[in-house]
Amino acid sequence: MTLAELQKIFWQELSTLYDEREARAITKIVFENKLELQAHQMAFERFRILTQEQQKQLNEILKRLLTNEPLQYVLEEADFYGLKFKVNKSVLIPRPETEELVEWMVREDGRRQTADDSEMQILDIGTGSGCIPISLSKKFPKANIEACDISEDALQVAEENNRGLQTRVKFFKHDILTEKLSANKYDIIVSNPPYISVSEKEAMRSNVLNYEPHLALFFSGDDDLIFYRKISEQASLALKPNGKIFFEINQAKGIEVVELLNNFGFVNIELRKDLSGKDRMVKAEKN
Repeated sequence: MTLAELQKIFWQELSTLYDEREARAITKIVFENKLELQAHQMAFERFRILTQEQQKQLNEILKRLLTNEPLQYVLEEADFYGLKFKVNKSVLIPRPETEELVEWMVREDGRRQTADDSEMQILDIGTGSGCIPISLSKKFPKANIEACDISEDALQVAEENNRGLQTRVKFFKHDILTEKLSANKYDIIVSNPPYISVSEKEAMRSNVLNYEPHLALFFSGDDDLIFYRKISEQASLALKPNGKIFFEINQAKGIEVVELLNNFGFVNIELRKDLSGKDRMVKAEKN
């Protein structure tokens, strides 16, 4: 079977789940990734006869995609902030909204890119794949960056990304709901914590609900701001004077998170929309 013939099968099968444009885009990514071809090479190689092993591998990928498994998990990688991260079902797939949060942080402290940032202390809470701290480490290579998660499996993925992308983030296991942080240590604390209630499960897309880790998606109990409350409480002590906290938030909870931060004594609180016009990020400063 030629490359073009198997591509056509991919398009037709994936079109049962996606519109034609997305089906073709997914096919293109899979073939480039697994056949190690650049985009401009695909047309020239379209009549190449695929080996039996290549056909088997690509057909197995197609089967997984047809179950609605996210492409990033099938390929075990995701693009984020110009970098490629290893991902699996132990970690959330990095989102564009989180890229916007990282960009905000970089712009906010851009002066440190040209100054001596060796004293800057940053902590990411609930790090998952490590996409936030590793991306920040690329921008602030001298900074002391730490990241924590309650999941050992997630921390293994983050450590692998740390090595693969040649950064020096310090990862550690930590339960922010029960364990305390060191006082007066950090210049910046950032978190994209679980903010979806269990009651919202039915409205979620199956490719997210069935494959992404529920530990990173959902909070339990009646307090829908529990992670923001605990992190804000600890950050009020763990941040240095004038230190900053950044959150990614549930689009419906922006005002409530702002009020919560205000109650913990934070100042210069800013609620920011993402590129889709949804309230997605909050920044505040320790008084």
